[in-house]
Amino acid sequence: MRRTAASEVSAPVVIGAEPLTVAAVVGVARHGAPVQVAPAARERVAASRALIERLADDPEPHYGISTGFGALATTFIAPERRRQLQVSLIRSHAAGTGAEVEREVVRALMLLRLQTLASGRTGVRPVVVETYAAMLNAGITPIVREYGSLGCSGDLAPLSHVALAAMGEGEVRTATGETVAAADALAAAGIRPLVLEEKEGLALINGTDGMLGMLALALADLEELLTVADVTAAISIESQLGTDAVFAADLMALRPQSGQAASAANLRAFLAGSPIVASHRDPAVCTRVQDAYSLRCSPQVHGAARDTLAHARTIAERELAASVDNPVVTLDGRVESNGNFHGAPVGYVLDFLAIAVADVASIAERRTDRALDRTRSNGLPPFLADEVGVDSGLMIAQYAAAGIVSELKRLAVPASVDSIPSSAMQEDHVSMGWAAARKLRRGIDGLARVLAIELVTGCRALDLRAPLQPGPVTAAVRDLVRAAGVAGPGPDRHVSPDLELATELVLSGAVAAAASAAAATSPARADRPAETPQESA
Repeated sequence: MRRTAASEVSAPVVIGAEPLTVAAVVGVARHGAPVQVAPAARERVAASRALIERLADDPEPHYGISTGFGALATTFIAPERRRQLQVSLIRSHAAGTGAEVEREVVRALMLLRLQTLASGRTGVRPVVVETYAAMLNAGITPIVREYGSLGCSGDLAPLSHVALAAMGEGEVRTATGETVAAADALAAAGIRPLVLEEKEGLALINGTDGMLGMLALALADLEELLTVADVTAAISIESQLGTDAVFAADLMALRPQSGQAASAANLRAFLAGSPIVASHRDPAVCTRVQDAYSLRCSPQVHGAARDTLAHARTIAERELAASVDNPVVTLDGRVESNGNFHGAPVGYVLDFLAIAVADVASIAERRTDRALDRTRSNGLPPFLADEVGVDSGLMIAQYAAAGIVSELKRLAVPASVDSIPSSAMQEDHVSMGWAAARKLRRGIDGLARVLAIELVTGCRALDLRAPLQPGPVTAAVRDLVRAAGVAGPGPDRHVSPDLELATELVLSGAVAAAASAAAATSPARADRPAETPQESA
């Protein structure tokens, strides 16, 4: 989602020294950081390859080395046919179809497969490792299609398209986005096409790299979007004359959920020093007993999403430390079949995050709807329109949010509870983790757009509270929105461009950055507990 300038490109990521981090995956996949293979990794790779070559000479069959694959695992392959076996494996498994997968996703899965290859647990030759690193550094991105992975036995079709390109076949995109033949791109970069030997074809496609790569990217996106959700909630609460008293630290401590505490702390910081909030603290001024749930329970919902994100990060970090292949070369030199390629651990948390995404968007849409309803907005004009009856204001912006939220609810239906047997019933239970990752990416885009709609709505509502002024943090965000060209109150205008501008501010990180910077420099005591709760607040 977030793009970066060339000057922001990360430092080189070293492969095979330590487990990759989420930040490293994002750096290479999204921001084009270069990679380097650690010398120790090269040594491990060479040592395990020597073992594979000894087994290749053994008259005893060894799966993936001198046999066929999947349901054909009992078929012995003569030495003179094994190169053809590897080529046939990759060509036949590069069976993806549908829309082209995003560049950052393909780079992420290439990086993660490279990390496993460099572990020395797959038995490939060092040249295979160096070729994948060189392709990443040259910006060569194989064209991978949307459908083809069941999330078990690896993300087979997506990884096969990458391996096919490394062999000099198929199509790729260059660093500038041009579609060219893989052979031409490799030649231009000075990379020799791979000629695969025993075991190598299988090692290139037997991993959960696609779904894991998308999980890593989602973690980075959601960490920022949950901060944006706290920002837009603060703007809605402030502009609808809600109270910050319910977010007091001592009240949060009564329910020791860490995500809830973090979101509540954000709301206190973002609302600190607000003249609008201060204007209605007096019970004589405000006679409401309690705010509606969508305002009052924002930290509970956002916090639960934060805790879900923390759990997903734990699973991702474990997976980033894994070496997933079948068969695998063990530390003591055995070559063993296993089931570590099953994507269930990743698939589950991808689905869990989709649930959190849908609910955070749902509560944001409810806050937006309240701002537009004159019976619930505490004095704001209907739909925040300029001339009521002639102008419709932001009426249909809420329709857009509602439509997105409805789709997010459908996308929250778990993919990982489904399974369709494949490979003549040899692979009779699969994770559908790739599908879980694909729908989560769509869900994250939807969440960003719902938050952008709340941002546009809330900023207009803040302006309509004049002469009362918002607090330092929400004012800074409102000013950012206005500077970007999003209109304030006034006669109806074309709404869609404003929503797209606001969405770009959300996706670029500008909204979260503006709020964080203003909170850090605000003279208001952002870390103080909110005022003692009043039943009349």
